[in-house]
Amino acid sequence: MDVDVVVVGGGAMGSAAAWQLALRGRSVVLLEQFEEGHHVGASHGATRNFNTAYAEDDYLALVSEARDLWDGLAEETETQLLDLVGLANHGNVARLREVRSAHVERGIASHFISAKEASERWPGMAFRSDVLFVPESGRVRAAEALRALRASAEAHGARFSYSTPVRDIRVLGDDRAVVVTDSQEITARRVVITAGAWTSKLVGAQVPLPRLVVTQEQPAHFTPIDDSQLWPSFNHAPDPGDPRDDYWYSPVYGMLTPGEGVKAGWHGVGPVTDPDARTFQPEPVQLEALRRYAREWLPGVDVESAVPISCTYTSTANEDFVLDRFGPLVVGAGFSGHGFKFTPAIGRVLADLVDGIDAPRRYSALKRN
Repeated sequence: MDVDVVVVGGGAMGSAAAWQLALRGRSVVLLEQFEEGHHVGASHGATRNFNTAYAEDDYLALVSEARDLWDGLAEETETQLLDLVGLANHGNVARLREVRSAHVERGIASHFISAKEASERWPGMAFRSDVLFVPESGRVRAAEALRALRASAEAHGARFSYSTPVRDIRVLGDDRAVVVTDSQEITARRVVITAGAWTSKLVGAQVPLPRLVVTQEQPAHFTPIDDSQLWPSFNHAPDPGDPRDDYWYSPVYGMLTPGEGVKAGWHGVGPVTDPDARTFQPEPVQLEALRRYAREWLPGVDVESAVPISCTYTSTANEDFVLDRFGPLVVGAGFSGHGFKFTPAIGRVLADLVDGIDAPRRYSALKRN
């Protein structure tokens, strides 16, 4: 089989790449090693934060584009994808002031409110410093987003093939590669690799990637005590002066997931793991630290109700994404922890790379800043 592009990996970023390429009239086949809706990678689950609390212009440009693309996809597929319940950012006020200044320059709506006012407005949460509230933020309906991306991509001619592991990728030239599965070989001008935790295993020997660290993370859902309370999404950088445990130095993110509870999790503190040898079992010390966090900072939840979730992060050392092309291979990686909100814009960047348009230097695999 010959096609313009093969996309390897059918999570959020691969689905978005296939969608954008199909919109451009390319013949696209997406190959995903697991079944549709699987829980083995990083794209499953009902919700993700949608937050514009960045000070870096590259990220602000990307998230602003993503908002427009989310809205367009929602309209096309008649699916609600964003719940703009607002997002409360607290802790590390100096950093939040930088974010606020960047918002002013870009015309993004945000404002500071006092800890007292925030606690009165959202009694399910505790605050000890000024809060940067971003009203046009909130959460992405992640599961619906994956379905909408596939629906639009297929409506424009893309083909999605699940339970189809890729066994090999052979580069034949600058504009030719062969993708090998158990049942066929597909020749393409470009191969987009969006394989998440499997990226290094798949193309690490062929592409000069930065180190990609795969960790098993375990956020949890907590049952709200009072269903009538309002819950914004939130990001929190705890006070590094509190020495109670190592996890206390890491940021916490969270949001209300309707029907499941308030999701909260440490950002990137899980153990390094092999994605093919995960236990999926919660690490008890980390889970107890998350309960302690909830006890102190989320008074509106039942701490003992925690239901752990297992997922993977695939991260670079500085948490910048990898978006680059090497001959016929286009790689998108390192999104874990803050990538999902950018999904449709990442799809556009990957499609640009297929067409020979460079991504911003920040996202080069060799970090050419």
